[in-house]
Amino acid sequence: MRILGIDPGLRRTGFGVIEASGMRIQYVASGTIVVPTELPLYQRLKAILDNIREVIQTHQPDDSALEKVFVNTNPVSTLLLGQARGAAMCALADSNLNVSEYTALQIKKAVVGNGHAKKEQVQLMVQHLLSLNGLPSSDSADALACAICHAHANPLLQKLKSHEQSQLSHQSRMRAGRLIG
Repeated sequence: MRILGIDPGLRRTGFGVIEASGMRIQYVASGTIVVPTELPLYQRLKAILDNIREVIQTHQPDDSALEKVFVNTNPVSTLLLGQARGAAMCALADSNLNVSEYTALQIKKAVVGNGHAKKEQVQLMVQHLLSLNGLPSSDSADALACAICHAHANPLLQKLKSHEQSQLSHQSRMRAGRLIG
């Protein structure tokens, strides 16, 4: 399965693509979408949307993972980050990709083993886990870490979803049996 991870930001949006097969993961690509700050907000959001669409067309992911927005002390920054995240999510949805969301705490815990790890620790672990020659940029490392988190969580999520569907199916059959009998 090819997974696209996104670390959204209004100035810098990181992306990372990995190939996952069981517990084996392999680096495919990563980068940072740098959005000119002098553009009006709507053009900045469109730049994020267009660039993520291009990444999707180029790398053809099967699934995607997106970092959830955290609420910080500045509500304006939180709102702007949410809009950048929305532009990224629209690009993913427009390409018919499933979008799984993870908090920074979940991502860091999955990659580093510590939900309060520093950015440098995430970069080093991503480099190590993907056998990269050099240290990825902070934005790329965060996006790759998001994809790695999804690669580890997805098999469990699929089992839970399958179990949930079989439970719902069983309940429907039971209800139908009561209606008939």
